[in-house]
Amino acid sequence: MAEDTSDIIITDNKEKHRYELKFGDSDALAILVYKEQGDTITLIHTEVPQELEGHGLGGKIAKYALDDAEKRGLQVVASCPFVSSYIRRHPDYMELLTEPEKERLSKKS
Repeated sequence: MAEDTSDIIITDNKEKHRYELKFGDSDALAILVYKEQGDTITLIHTEVPQELEGHGLGGKIAKYALDDAEKRGLQVVASCPFVSSYIRRHPDYMELLTEPEKERLSKKS
């Protein structure tokens, strides 16, 4: 699955267990590392290189990963603080979370 939004291409690099976002002509990649186990995907770490900051790319890769999990019927554990924050700002994604994860994110403000 790949998404092309003008200058943005997002792919799932299954070998490296991460989503990769390429922006424009830059060789740098924004990444979201994950671990998949059974019907659960744990989103571990989001990283946007300094030269790619300021374009909302972290949000785009988080949205892509969550939409991909939904399409694949996976439950989500948001270990990554950025993804947790993204889900709090976009509560429609709460339904994807495992029950313990829903409780955890609901308690923190």
